[in-house]
Amino acid sequence: VAIQAENQTMASITFQNYFRLYAKLAGMTGTADTEAYEFQEIYGLETVVIPPNRPSRREDQLDRVYKTAREKYAAAIADIRECHERGQPVLVGTTSIENSELISGLLSKEKLPHQVLNAKQHAREAEIVAQAGRPKMITIATNMAGRGTDIVLGGSIEKLIAAVEADETLDPTARAAKAAAMRADWKTEHDFVTGLGGLRIIATERHESRRIDNQLRGRSGRQGDPGSSRFYLSLDDPLMRIFAGDRVRAIMDRLKMPDGEAIEAGIVTRSIESAQRKVEARNFDIRKQLLEYDDVSNDQRKVIYQQRNDILDANDLSGQIAALRDGCFTDLTHAFVPPESVEEQWDLPGLEKVLADDWQINVPLLETVQAASAITGEEIVEKVLEAARSAFATKVDLIGGEGFTQFERMVLLQSIDSHWRDHLSALDYLRQGIHLRGYAQKQPKQEYKREAFELFGQLLDAVKNNVTKVLMTVRIESGEQLEQAAVAMEERAESIANVTYTAPTETGEVQTLTEPDLKRSATEVPRVGRNDPCPCGSGKKYKHCHGRLA
Repeated sequence: VAIQAENQTMASITFQNYFRLYAKLAGMTGTADTEAYEFQEIYGLETVVIPPNRPSRREDQLDRVYKTAREKYAAAIADIRECHERGQPVLVGTTSIENSELISGLLSKEKLPHQVLNAKQHAREAEIVAQAGRPKMITIATNMAGRGTDIVLGGSIEKLIAAVEADETLDPTARAAKAAAMRADWKTEHDFVTGLGGLRIIATERHESRRIDNQLRGRSGRQGDPGSSRFYLSLDDPLMRIFAGDRVRAIMDRLKMPDGEAIEAGIVTRSIESAQRKVEARNFDIRKQLLEYDDVSNDQRKVIYQQRNDILDANDLSGQIAALRDGCFTDLTHAFVPPESVEEQWDLPGLEKVLADDWQINVPLLETVQAASAITGEEIVEKVLEAARSAFATKVDLIGGEGFTQFERMVLLQSIDSHWRDHLSALDYLRQGIHLRGYAQKQPKQEYKREAFELFGQLLDAVKNNVTKVLMTVRIESGEQLEQAAVAMEERAESIANVTYTAPTETGEVQTLTEPDLKRSATEVPRVGRNDPCPCGSGKKYKHCHGRLA
């Protein structure tokens, strides 16, 4: 596998901060009550419980806990068989695709017809779930499969009636009669299923979140219909093994419970719900901690994005560029002329050299200081700033303010984007190792905030220096400068040294000419203009042939 460059984050945001960008925030779900604290804590949203349209008639039976998974599945299959023989529809809930396949295999062994919904049959999902309320139907579904479709007792006939009404071969009277007959048949099946107790929910495992379990239960007993639900658990389930397994196993061993016997008690159900609360609290803490770390970069993100928007919207950037330039040269001057220092501490030759070499600005600071009777560090700073403004104004006048603004915008945006990407990478690296500060008795979160603030200050300084450097050292080339450069290139071409030129001869052999040969041939060849045909006879212009040596 070819080693590629590391992926670089261009921008990142957590879901919580993304949702907070909306001016108004609201939501509606049937299972928000268990997460009311998180909604209040993160988004400042109050959770209001609205009573159901019709009183619920669903019977939520106590959990049954078995010693092993084998006993649990055997009891669940026995319950499914009993419901199937009575004609009651069953929905079997699982926490994973793997479990749904396992139960499907057990039902196939028992020769019980069933449908499996585990996100592998997207097209038929809604149709299968809609018919899950018909008599003798067994449907296995994961938590995510078939969401958003009501399970109607007796099955859904809306599609069938729509097909009849769209049938052009029947006259309106026949269509109405057929639809009425179908509704009458459905009413019979609906009453039959209602009499059996409605849809039966059988769950083979508790989810980490009570909300998901409530969603599964809520598929039965909708709109005042009857229904029932029961969870079949074992001590081998992940949730039981972590939180309540040892204690319940000790009780079972003490009571010498026979194989296949279950514990069914309110205290067990409550202890499982307590375990779920612990997992929910832990997951909430993880999300909250992630959000607290992201809040740091979120504040910085707002500043950077606001600056980018201001740059994009502005017609004139001279004010922003001037502020960056003045800040950059003030910092540079203070490095050689420290604030509140005496003249003996100043390094004026070093400052002059840096300004000339790095910024192409010539300021006779030594002469100015020697000629003046008294001068302060602030006056030196002002001299440098005046020289920088003058040099910059000269560049702008050459090309015109309007044309230069577009160039300034491009430089600003490129610099901000480039340094922001590097800053995000630096924050990622800092985030990965900040927990180690805990060993030094320091609060990792506070350390992260402090260092992220320092990194952001360095980012702003880097943007300021980079933009100023590019704009101050850019070379504005006019037409006259281009002509002068072309003449200079021709003059340099006449005095080339240390050149070896390899080319084929007329016979096709490779010929290598060294410096003396070139000098001799140069005397034999007459003076040639850049755009004249090359004397070698190639037919090309001199500048594209032997003139390329220049």
